[in-house]
Amino acid sequence: MLVVRAINASDLDALYGLASQVGTGMTTLKPDMKMLGDRLAIACASFAETIAPEKRDYMFVMEDTDTGRLAGVCAIKGAVGLEEPFYNYRIGTLVHSSRELDVFTRMETLYLSNDLTGSTELCSLFLHPDYRSGNNGKLLSKSRFLFIAQFPHLFTEKLIAEMRGYQAPDGSSPFYEGLGRHFFKMDFHHVDDLTSLGKKSFIAELMPRQPMYVAYLPDEAQEVIGKVHLSTAPARRLLEQEGLHFEGYVDIFDAGPVLQARVSELRAMRDSMPAILDAEAAPEVCGDAAQAEPYLVSNTDLKDFRMIVTSANPHSGKIALDDDELHLLRCHHGDTVRTLSLNPRKHPHV
Repeated sequence: MLVVRAINASDLDALYGLASQVGTGMTTLKPDMKMLGDRLAIACASFAETIAPEKRDYMFVMEDTDTGRLAGVCAIKGAVGLEEPFYNYRIGTLVHSSRELDVFTRMETLYLSNDLTGSTELCSLFLHPDYRSGNNGKLLSKSRFLFIAQFPHLFTEKLIAEMRGYQAPDGSSPFYEGLGRHFFKMDFHHVDDLTSLGKKSFIAELMPRQPMYVAYLPDEAQEVIGKVHLSTAPARRLLEQEGLHFEGYVDIFDAGPVLQARVSELRAMRDSMPAILDAEAAPEVCGDAAQAEPYLVSNTDLKDFRMIVTSANPHSGKIALDDDELHLLRCHHGDTVRTLSLNPRKHPHV
């Protein structure tokens, strides 16, 4: 069975194994034992509440309890850009017009920006290829929203997620080749490695501060602005289901889109509900079992947060789970859990 849980100190070797599978473009999850060890220590301190909320980095792992294997990882950073600059390009518009010549042009531009500084960030989502089936991806990604809904006071009002940008089949970034290489004079993968290690001062030192006209870029670079990596498309769809959307900010290296939302407007904030674990809330009481839909269910323990997906639907503020599910959540009858339908309900058109 699969459970998404708070990471713990014994997960370092398995986390390194996952990071080794990721490939380029995800700067927050590199196979560097020291970097991962440092991050794991911060994550453990985050769940233990021994560091300030804005410095926290909550990391979650998906564990296959039958084998003890880690199937995936994801994270929430309390706030970005407060200790080191957080850069994005903001897509803007400049208008040039001449009434005398009867010429009116609108030009897309890229502005180097720190606008998203201080936002809470969803990051480091990776599911091992062996587990990319069924509802596993949804369980891993959406676990973070249930955690935010249970502990909203720990996060800022703005939530963002940087999506990995498009890469060519050979692993190169058309956007970086068309723009970044002219200023950084190094390979995309080397820049990627430097930023993952927190070495970002070169960005301010080498990047132009003036607006960049998109029309000056090669066609290959223009076409991928705001476009995600092929393997990232499902993750983007899941985030958009939960209330995130694209507002014109992209990564400065690969031009991947930055999705954002107000925490208060997330589906999980609106639709998730607490429920009491009650053995008497049997499926037949809750309606036709054949009509059951998958639900996310989490405990309410910050230090030992755990979440599963189940077909046991909540009813009248109660929910029944079997003994294995109770064990996965480390809960008992009478405890309170938080529930959310795995898939957004379709609302009829008004």
